Amino acid sequence: MDRPLPLEDVTQGNYIELLDPKRYYTAAPERSRRHRVLNNLLGNVDFCPMVRRTPALQQFEAKRLAEEAARLVASYDEDALRRAVSYLYTKETRSSFAIEREKPSEARAARFISLLRELPDRTSLDEAALVQMQNVIVEQRFGEHGYREEQNYVGEAVGMRQRIHFVPPRPGDVPRLMSGLLSCLERMEASRVEPIIHAAAISFGFVFIHPFEDGNGRLHRLLLHYILSRAGFTPKGFVFPISAVMLQKRGEYDACLESFSKPLMNLVEYATDEAWRLSVKGETGGFYRYIDFTRMAEDLYRWTEETIRTEFREELDFVVRYREAREKMESIVEMSDMKRNRFVQFCLQNEGRLSETKRTRYFNDLTEEEVRALEQVVQEHLLPLGRPR
Repeated sequence: MDRPLPLEDVTQGNYIELLDPKRYYTAAPERSRRHRVLNNLLGNVDFCPMVRRTPALQQFEAKRLAEEAARLVASYDEDALRRAVSYLYTKETRSSFAIEREKPSEARAARFISLLRELPDRTSLDEAALVQMQNVIVEQRFGEHGYREEQNYVGEAVGMRQRIHFVPPRPGDVPRLMSGLLSCLERMEASRVEPIIHAAAISFGFVFIHPFEDGNGRLHRLLLHYILSRAGFTPKGFVFPISAVMLQKRGEYDACLESFSKPLMNLVEYATDEAWRLSVKGETGGFYRYIDFTRMAEDLYRWTEETIRTEFREELDFVVRYREAREKMESIVEMSDMKRNRFVQFCLQNEGRLSETKRTRYFNDLTEEEVRALEQVVQEHLLPLGRPR
């Protein structure tokens, strides 16, 4: 607290670790000579997350998911990997926006994909970098010049009233909290803290601080990818479509967020006026400064495992199967790439069959025998995966 007590420094005795590394995830220790304590906390006085070494987290660590992903990538040829990469970035982008119940324009989606691709090359993050990222992913009119200066909240209109679900820190608390979070990010990276633990603490800490008026959720998920890629957890040049799993398990994702927000709402006093402006009473900064992120880390590990073993693997499998299907389809009838892709998409949308309406409109030049043969190729090679492109 930067208020030294009127006591002499400890001059004798061994240094003792502040946290037991067998019970908690810790950072590289720093000596506090006055106390003869090794400070191995993950953060600092401005932002300090806590993550307990639960049996669940230890079991996840033992699975070595990063190595599993690397082996998976190594088992496919370069052509398959190149074809898969584009869709993986697109899927993560669409899913991240869908979680916010948004459907971006092609231009906004392209900007988000470009941001995802260049994240691993960023050597550090600061307020200016986060502002630039926020400006990329939101509509131009909602771009901000710095951290928010007004009180925001997460809620919904119920008739003529607002139902408040979550109240972030007061604007005056945001700069210090964000400074602490970014310092914590660097400390955990330098200490080589387990990447999933690191990503959970920073990304969820960010979304709880909610430093911008708009774009906080998408930035929160971008931070996951930034940390996992920088740590080498994600294979170079790839992205895990974790947002796709979060979207499929929306109830779990919301419950994860609410594991912090619901207890918090019993502690924060606030008031709203007739214009639905919200004001917070009292000092609340400490509520967001020292959070136990164990639940978030466990959930993120589970979602990442599912992403690697389903979304990631299935996309690579689809590329290989599609390549085989394309060769067989070309032996039946020559079509342009666009026309062939359209045929496959329509079949996958209709349980492996081309509907009469689609056939009449787009494939009237194909014979009955050609259509049936092409359908059979789709059914044999692609239908088990059942995902239209």
